[in-house]
Amino acid sequence: MKINRIYTSDCLDFLKAIDRKSIDLAIIDPPYNMSKASWDTFSNQQSFLDFTYRWIDALLPTLKDTASIYIFNTPFNSAYILQYLVEKGMVFQNWITWDKRDGFNASKYRYTHGQETILFFTKSKEYAFNADDIRIPYESTDRIAAATKKGILKNGKRWFPNPNGRMCGEVWHIASERHRQKINGKIQKMPHLTPKPKEMIERMILASSNKGDLVLDCFVGSGTTAVCAKALGRNYICSDNNPDYVELAIKNIEGVPNNG
Repeated sequence: MKINRIYTSDCLDFLKAIDRKSIDLAIIDPPYNMSKASWDTFSNQQSFLDFTYRWIDALLPTLKDTASIYIFNTPFNSAYILQYLVEKGMVFQNWITWDKRDGFNASKYRYTHGQETILFFTKSKEYAFNADDIRIPYESTDRIAAATKKGILKNGKRWFPNPNGRMCGEVWHIASERHRQKINGKIQKMPHLTPKPKEMIERMILASSNKGDLVLDCFVGSGTTAVCAKALGRNYICSDNNPDYVELAIKNIEGVPNNG
């Protein structure tokens, strides 16, 4: 299959057509079984898990031995997915908590939902991780401003803050697109129900790939993975089984400069 293309295809058919050990990074935002739309609705939990395990089985052979993978889902579903990936020999790196800053709904019977899980796995213990490319601002600005001038004494040495910020942790405070696109506090109807913020996808691509690498997304939706990959000088190969989403993704990637 040609790279730098977005295909209209079922994820299983698409993955079976990908060359073995050709993918450097996979970013996967699959169905959650939350009945948000027909593509997110399954008859029961086992049916959902069976589908999830099938696309994982089809995906893993496409990954290079140095590849990384990020998978979005609910914390509950992620517990099953994590165990399955471990059984398949994948190497666990992080359970990332995405603090969406908008919440799903209010509840009087349990804590309010306001997060999603992102599982970060690698194919082996040898993989790309560009920690300095994803530094984030320090939180204690006054303390850091003082430390910039005089440093902070740690173990007999003076520590000075990195001008590019601190290392990125595994709790990501990034507002959802649903929240970002509110107008006068009201949620707007979006072309895709669950788009992920570019800031978050950019972080994954910068951290876990290098320029010229090949990034895969088999549930591309509105095309955020492809857009970010192209803008950051990576190659991409993506698909979705919904032709309307593919058309939207292709439209969104038009005019995006390739900074290779």
